[in-house]
Amino acid sequence: MGRPRIKVMDDSQVEVKEKTSTRPSSGGKKVKTAKSEADKASSEVEPTTEPKTSAEKNQTSEAKVVVDDSAVKPQSEEKVKTESSKKQKPGKAKPRSKKYQEVIKDLDRTKTYSLEEAIDLVKKLSYSQFNGTLEAHINTAQTGIRSLVSLPFVAGKKLRILAFGTKTPEGVTAGDDTTIDTISKGKVDFDLIITTPEWMPKLAKVAKILGPKDLMPNPKNGTITEDLKKAVEGFQSGKTEYKTEAKTPVIHLALGKLNQPNEELVANTKTLLQTLGKSKVKKVSLSPTMGPSVKINLTSL
Repeated sequence: MGRPRIKVMDDSQVEVKEKTSTRPSSGGKKVKTAKSEADKASSEVEPTTEPKTSAEKNQTSEAKVVVDDSAVKPQSEEKVKTESSKKQKPGKAKPRSKKYQEVIKDLDRTKTYSLEEAIDLVKKLSYSQFNGTLEAHINTAQTGIRSLVSLPFVAGKKLRILAFGTKTPEGVTAGDDTTIDTISKGKVDFDLIITTPEWMPKLAKVAKILGPKDLMPNPKNGTITEDLKKAVEGFQSGKTEYKTEAKTPVIHLALGKLNQPNEELVANTKTLLQTLGKSKVKKVSLSPTMGPSVKINLTSL
């Protein structure tokens, strides 16, 4: 009777061990079922978002590339057009007026004329409704040329001269500390400043305003002097400053009004060229305020 009982107890212990040993496996089965349910859910969703085969994936990727290209092409073409138009604008020449096109028909741009012929032709080519100015455009051999010339026949408005010094001559405006304060505020209503050396430190305070307007006194052009009276008389009688541009060997200067006799304009032009010197002059053209330019034959001078 005792042996069977022992066997039964052993069987029960074995069953308990089996139950305990199968718990992890049963837990594993639960995890597996959860994963399988997630896989089933994902497999049901996948066909709506991604292609099932690699061939379908390639087709969709190619379709996307085509769509992207079609969307990008118009934008890139517009950018190219705008950039090309921006680059072409600086190279375009300004359109000439109808009056300019009409008067230029009578001019041979390849021909050079004597000084007398050039002045007479410039008067005919001028199409302004006002009394224009005879302008000289001189190509020089170098930059940095700057000096004064006294034209024998002056015409046009009288110079508004501002003078700083102890004895201010008649016919000019006397400058003082109040005048400098007015200039510092940007008010400039004169054409020329002539000063004695002792006033230069005060005028240096407004150099930023006078410099860009080419009004700052300079000993090279005779606007800094001890003799104000002589300097004023010289400028009022036709003394004019000429100089090349900052970076280009070209001089632009007014030589008189078109209603002056040809003899006076010829004399003014010859005086300027003689003051410059033949070695410094490479090419000369004359033009009216409104109208084409005429080339001068330098061998005729």
